[in-house]
Amino acid sequence: MKINREALEKNQIIVYVAALVLGVVLGALFPQGSPSLNAMISPLLAVLLYSMFAQLPFLKLRKALVNRRFVAAILTTNFVIVPVVVWLLSYLLPQSTPVLIGVCLVLLTPCIDYVIVFTQLGRGNEKLMLAVTPILFVAQMLLLPLYLKLIIGEAAANIVSAGPFLESFLILIVLPLLVAIAVQLWAMNGKHGAAVLAGTAWLPVPFMAIVLFVIVASQIGKVYSELELILAVVPVYLLYLFIMPLISRVMAHWFRLDDGAGRALLFSSGTRNSLVVLPLALSLPGDWAMIASAVIVTQTIVELGAELVYIRIIPALLYRDSENTKR
Repeated sequence: MKINREALEKNQIIVYVAALVLGVVLGALFPQGSPSLNAMISPLLAVLLYSMFAQLPFLKLRKALVNRRFVAAILTTNFVIVPVVVWLLSYLLPQSTPVLIGVCLVLLTPCIDYVIVFTQLGRGNEKLMLAVTPILFVAQMLLLPLYLKLIIGEAAANIVSAGPFLESFLILIVLPLLVAIAVQLWAMNGKHGAAVLAGTAWLPVPFMAIVLFVIVASQIGKVYSELELILAVVPVYLLYLFIMPLISRVMAHWFRLDDGAGRALLFSSGTRNSLVVLPLALSLPGDWAMIASAVIVTQTIVELGAELVYIRIIPALLYRDSENTKR
């Protein structure tokens, strides 16, 4: 059977779940392989992030600003409402700095990749979601240090500015981003560049699956070793996933968004950017890196399960078609 890219993307949830299950099983059965898998995480993440960034319309930012009401709604929700919610939820967490950093890293950063697919599956406007992803990415990278400082304190701000953290940010986020933009520019000026960009479009799903497998298989032992801490963050993640769609539904009404844009807002507020912030967690000193990365991996597992609920409940119950749409 011939596999095309559209079919691969349509079935990516199944691929990711299979990768997660395989990672849990093999990581638990062969814990001795963890050091080798750990060494693979950074290069695999760099390729994955390049492939994701290459699909984002950085050269068409002007188009993203056309629907100003949606842009205002998604920025207000993700960068005003969400930080307040995360700050309140932080009081329910174990007061362990690496746990707080891991939770804040992942919950304060809106997803810029597979949220587009989930938005489409949930009958949201995935084109609007795609258009604003560059704005979301830039905003979260600029605001993240500030929010960490406000929620966790000065210690977090010092860690963010530390050498390993900055090095990880430059090598695993900025460099893939610059390469992706360079390929987009190349694609605009020649068929060879266009061919490379088209080939790159095949990479996100398989590399996402590989990265999920490698991360879970290498980190699952750490999750077990810190099981008490990890279990304490799961209810907070579930509470976040329950609260944010409800608040976003109110925000969508307040900004007078249409059905597709409103559903896109709900998915954006609920879906977080775990794989992009994971390199930042891995750059933390000593055991902090282990705990923070395990906390982030746990969020990924919880979130993927929640997305399967979102794509059914949001269009059927939480954000039904309006009367105008039905006509």
